[in-house]
Amino acid sequence: MRIKLEQRHASSLLWQGMSYGLAILAGFAATAVLLKLSSADVSTAFAALLRGAFGSQRAVLRTLVDATPLILTGLAALVVFRARIWSIGQEGQVYAGAMGAYWVASSLPDAPLFVVGPLAMAGAILGGATMSGIAAVLRNRYEVNEIFSTVMLNYIVVYLLSWLLSGGPWTEAGTTVAYHQTPLLAQSAWLPQLSGPLHAGLLIAIAAAISVHLLLERTSAGYDMRALGANQTALRFMGMDVPRIVLVTMLLSGALAGLAGGVELLGVQHRLKADYLFGLGYGGIIVAMVGGLRPAGTVAVAILFGGLSSGAVDMRIQSGVPDSLIQAMQGTILLFVLCGTALARYRLTWSSAK
Repeated sequence: MRIKLEQRHASSLLWQGMSYGLAILAGFAATAVLLKLSSADVSTAFAALLRGAFGSQRAVLRTLVDATPLILTGLAALVVFRARIWSIGQEGQVYAGAMGAYWVASSLPDAPLFVVGPLAMAGAILGGATMSGIAAVLRNRYEVNEIFSTVMLNYIVVYLLSWLLSGGPWTEAGTTVAYHQTPLLAQSAWLPQLSGPLHAGLLIAIAAAISVHLLLERTSAGYDMRALGANQTALRFMGMDVPRIVLVTMLLSGALAGLAGGVELLGVQHRLKADYLFGLGYGGIIVAMVGGLRPAGTVAVAILFGGLSSGAVDMRIQSGVPDSLIQAMQGTILLFVLCGTALARYRLTWSSAK
């Protein structure tokens, strides 16, 4: 028998939904094995995770707070991946965005929110877009692979922030070595609270998701981005300015990731610390992939992963599961969803060997 994968010419939404649903269920089944291997009670751990994520109004609000930056970094990854630009610099762009927002907000301590808020968000967008723009120029002008350039830029911006907070100009007076951080921003720069811990950054993230959907599906610029991902060679023969499309796509991606850093700074922490930004960019890549590189899927998966993050506290307290296992759970779910993607797009065929 000869067995091979054959691409489906068309697959229904029902089949795609079933494929992804089965993949997520299989991913949670695999995480149950991980929990068992860690000597945790599986039912207790999952029950605590569910309660911590969605078991009360406050838990839901906390989940939405954790999901907000993931929505934005997921959208950032979605934009470049749809164009088949393999930029993985969202992590550094989040840091750069938070740094840009802090620089603006700290420079205007007495300005009202309606002034400092938009300017700080603009600083966040500019910070993230600058990082991605550098990688785009390196690709277009010097043919530097964006994977290498974005990874290197991630390290550069993280170490720059480390210097700024460890005895540099942004270090809070009297801060010990173990707590590198800036002073608190003035309350006039904080994002408005919607309910409990939930802040207006969620509205920004939802608006960004709607805008990205409309851009990709309803505009000529979005068509160019999708066409770049479908067949870059064909675009060149059509006379399209491919370097310009690459630059615009990467600038948009960096702006979204930078916005995530600004929202997290002004909506949650109100001071700049490196540790609370860690993993938001890489988490966004996972969210975008699991969400099928679609804005609606990205929002849904970001909420799911926000629930994993917020419920991890209850799970750790009640079942003794370490926080690091949450990251393993996310990675496991990603692997199974990638398998579900293959199931939705391909089918196994077999024939008798001659």
